[in-house]
Amino acid sequence: MLNKLDLTRVADDEIIASLPRPNLDDLAPEELVSEIISAVRGRGDKALIHYAEKYDGRAPEFLAVPESEIASALDSIPNELREALQVAANRIEKFHRTQTLEGETTTDDGITVETRHQPVLRAGCYVPGGRAAYPSTLLMTAIPAKVAGVSEVIVCVPPDASGSVNPATLAAAKIAGVTSVYAIGGAQAIAAMTYGTETIPAVDVIVGPGNIYVATAQRQVAGDVGVASSFAGPSEIVIIADQSAEAKYAAIDLIVQAEHGPDGLAWLISWEQKVIDEILLELETMVSDSNRAEMIAEKFANEGYAVLVKDSHQAMKVANSVAPEHLQLMTSDPTKLLDLLQNAGAVFLGSMSPASVGDYVAGPSHVLPTHGSARFAGALTVADFCKDIHIISLDAPALMDLGKSVIEIAESEGLSGHADSIRVRLEDV
Repeated sequence: MLNKLDLTRVADDEIIASLPRPNLDDLAPEELVSEIISAVRGRGDKALIHYAEKYDGRAPEFLAVPESEIASALDSIPNELREALQVAANRIEKFHRTQTLEGETTTDDGITVETRHQPVLRAGCYVPGGRAAYPSTLLMTAIPAKVAGVSEVIVCVPPDASGSVNPATLAAAKIAGVTSVYAIGGAQAIAAMTYGTETIPAVDVIVGPGNIYVATAQRQVAGDVGVASSFAGPSEIVIIADQSAEAKYAAIDLIVQAEHGPDGLAWLISWEQKVIDEILLELETMVSDSNRAEMIAEKFANEGYAVLVKDSHQAMKVANSVAPEHLQLMTSDPTKLLDLLQNAGAVFLGSMSPASVGDYVAGPSHVLPTHGSARFAGALTVADFCKDIHIISLDAPALMDLGKSVIEIAESEGLSGHADSIRVRLEDV
């Protein structure tokens, strides 16, 4: 079911070289995505319709989902789902309000510097769709933007086979208070939000997870538009378990991430062979009973590993090397392992904290770094929708005091104009 890997005889300094990792660079459809971006940039809506017909089977009736359809979606879904989405929205908003920053002002030796955390004017949220619906991702991207103070929040989501956007996703859009929703997906949606078309406005920042085409498109347009620094691609999980772990809990949590689709990874790590064997036995039974058995089994075969390590220190060494999107510590005292933690998108402690809670209602955004980008990036936050603007002022004594240093450095760089901008002022003072 999972590929077995024994690292008990591998030295710590050889761990990284011993670990298999998917090489998404080899899989990334760079040329195709570049072609799509160029077409959308040049032909706008016509290109969007062309690619919808080519890849989705049909073009949506409207690129822009009518506001009336968004409003009616909230009434069309079951009450229980509507209430659940509202619970999730409330928790996401409450958490992200703790992440907002007030402006700061510092004064030192006559220099005053004010920092303003300025939200962007327009943000674009990409929400996966098509064969499945992800209203949770809409909430997890749009609400942090709204909390940040973004004036316009637009959403692009692929339509289903009928050319419509799933009602649950539209209901989430209404709850989150987005400005508009567009029934378009894939790399073409990223291009449209970056450069604008006749229907879809260009945005300042694009956020949201997607398949390899979407992730590749985000990397290609970065620089022309703000893109979160993490690589939000296929879903990943690493579970570290000891004898205290409930085998059925660990097994189902591996399946939870695997059912998102191809690529990504699902790893089980333990320093006890018996623990691995028990979880694998449960996993085999659960997968065989799943309605997505074939897809899950294929993912496990490609990117699933059961890793036997020497001890908890080596387990965390492996986890830090993988830098997973989700890390579950299913051990008797998971807090002890946190001292060894270096890289992960989000960490879940103990048997009662499955990653699925983070996917929906914990509060932090479930848009997390994947493909090792947790080494340098974290979860989507309010800060991803803001930029810092510094406002600087000096009085005359401060300019006299510091002007000589400016002149010396400017002259050393051969920038006499910079130096003279100080000299002419000092002469007047």
